[in-house]
Amino acid sequence: MVDRSKIQIDLIKLVSGERLVRLTEPRSGLALEKKLDPKRSVVRQKEQLLGVFEAALARAEAITA
Repeated sequence: MVDRSKIQIDLIKLVSGERLVRLTEPRSGLALEKKLDPKRSVVRQKEQLLGVFEAALARAEAITA
């Protein structure tokens, strides 16, 4: 089972002004990073990426179990 509280979320602003969101799970070492669309809500993009990340973690746990 994926524990959302263990997922680290970083919002990174690049020199060019663009922003990235990076999700990391320290125990597995899995990380996912995506450039944010400035025309869309950051919160919605974070939630969408979090869903994808949790699915990837669950799949990785199922494979290694």
